[in-house]
Amino acid sequence: MIQITPQMRVFVAVEPVDFRKGIDGLVRLCRERLRSDPFSGSMFVFRSRKGTAIKLLIYDGRGFWLCQKRLSVGRFCYWPKTEGQSAKEFEAHELAVLLAGGDPQATRGTPVWRSVKVAA
Repeated sequence: MIQITPQMRVFVAVEPVDFRKGIDGLVRLCRERLRSDPFSGSMFVFRSRKGTAIKLLIYDGRGFWLCQKRLSVGRFCYWPKTEGQSAKEFEAHELAVLLAGGDPQATRGTPVWRSVKVAA
């Protein structure tokens, strides 16, 4: 079972991909285009060219999970755009909004926790 935690790194590929690609093809895209290690435990999110489907790729230490969500009606209205980057890093709550067909930039979560140094 896949569990998305706030500590998990989530990378969303900016450019759409050919959805005929399976696990091996997406692993190659992670290495070559996204310049990331697909065995790192990070989640990688890909969008179809038409924008009606999303694929998630994650390695859990024993093998790869490949999940797909295809909308029955409509398209995913939001997809990140970045200049000169092939992927954008998302937080877990932003991924949940994206998978629900929403705009992650329109939502806000609590600030990322940082450790507090205690003065001696």
